[in-house]
Amino acid sequence: MKLLTGLMFCSLVLGVSSQGWLSFIPEAFQGARDMWRAYDDMKEANYIGADKYFHARGNYDAAQRGPGGAWAAEVISNARERIQELTGHGHEDSLADQAANEWGRSGKDPNHFRPEGLPDKY
Repeated sequence: MKLLTGLMFCSLVLGVSSQGWLSFIPEAFQGARDMWRAYDDMKEANYIGADKYFHARGNYDAAQRGPGGAWAAEVISNARERIQELTGHGHEDSLADQAANEWGRSGKDPNHFRPEGLPDKY
């Protein structure tokens, strides 16, 4: 646990080095909120085949906040996938999720992963 905390702190410091704390930290909180909203929408939609879309959308929305949001999206995405791998979920699915995460964080359109028939609300 100490190692994880240390790695997250170092990652935060490196992410902030290029800009001030006053903008990075609010961006990170807003980005985390974007990730939560995408997760909440995914659970509400309960739509088969939409997982990658919500991964890409959450990362895209968070990264649009700026470097702090992109940092939060990366940390949250990596933690989620590592936890899933440790609990025995499929490695291939985790790799596909990470590809969708990176797609969204890079600023590419998350609708690339949008399944046909998913309600417009999402």
